[in-house]
Amino acid sequence: MPAPHNPFKAAINKGKLQLGCWLGLASPYVAEISANAGFDWVLVDAEHAPNDLRSITAQLQVIEASSSHAIVRPPIGEVWIIKQLLDAGAQTLLIPMVESAEQAQQLVNAVTYPPHGIRGVGSALARASQFSGIDDYLTTARDEICLLVQVENLKGIAALDEILAVEGIDGVFIGPADLAADMGYLDQAGADEVYDAVRDTMKKIIASGKAGGILTLDEQLQTQCRDIGASFIATEIDVTLFARNMREAANRAAEHLSNAD
Repeated sequence: MPAPHNPFKAAINKGKLQLGCWLGLASPYVAEISANAGFDWVLVDAEHAPNDLRSITAQLQVIEASSSHAIVRPPIGEVWIIKQLLDAGAQTLLIPMVESAEQAQQLVNAVTYPPHGIRGVGSALARASQFSGIDDYLTTARDEICLLVQVENLKGIAALDEILAVEGIDGVFIGPADLAADMGYLDQAGADEVYDAVRDTMKKIIASGKAGGILTLDEQLQTQCRDIGASFIATEIDVTLFARNMREAANRAAEHLSNAD
């Protein structure tokens, strides 16, 4: 029996648009609700959210029962944490702050078993292999692992052509907020110069044959990236969605009841 099929990888390799939601509340309950809301994928964030290996694993378990695909973003692209996340059952990883082809190649090696890579062979202990229940896991796992790299600063943009040439990278994700800051537009991700850079970068990613992705709440930019050919777009974040609606609910209650006789 081979490793489980990765529908997200298959879809973006065909250029089929996949819509997603960012999860930063670090809650299996929220992950379960979000994964059953109708998104093609949800991303469990450990870079800017209070997630650790146990909380990520718990969220992977509930997402697996849904029709959404789980993506995990570690805090950094280190070999040791990639190994743990893969063994926990993550099949798609988004690695932040990729700035060179050498770094991208190291990430490819980290998700690949020897002799072609350096992923530790510990599948007997791993949830990914159903605890040795998948007989062919070691020989089929790599085919179903989707490796996405995040280019989000000027150094990464300058090295983009070399990064795109690395075999084994399935897609490149643009990070507008960090890119804006590095361009001198801190907290101004919607600046025209930043949007121009995002669109130009997305065009280059798509032209290379790699899948392109982005997280943006700006519907106009979402549409523009889709039209360019982006195949995975995150349109919401659970933290901001919850906070925004809670504030609005509190304001509505205050307006409705505070001045009541």
